[in-house]
Amino acid sequence: MPKKIRELKQIATKAGYVLQKKRGKGSHSYWVHPLIPSMPLTIPGKDGDDAPKYLEMQIAKALETLDKLEGNSND
Repeated sequence: MPKKIRELKQIATKAGYVLQKKRGKGSHSYWVHPLIPSMPLTIPGKDGDDAPKYLEMQIAKALETLDKLEGNSND
């Protein structure tokens, strides 16, 4: 069962992504992380919509990149 858009927004927030107000058009929201500004997230849809598979994979890749960055900074 696919995740809901609201769940992906919660995951992004917990990971440290910040919503950029007035950056998205329509139902799209634009998120940026301070450590990886070159890897922003554009999350389309309303909170109750099912998230597309590509978006779940994009967020998983971003979280993996964050883990690598944070892991290397502790060494």
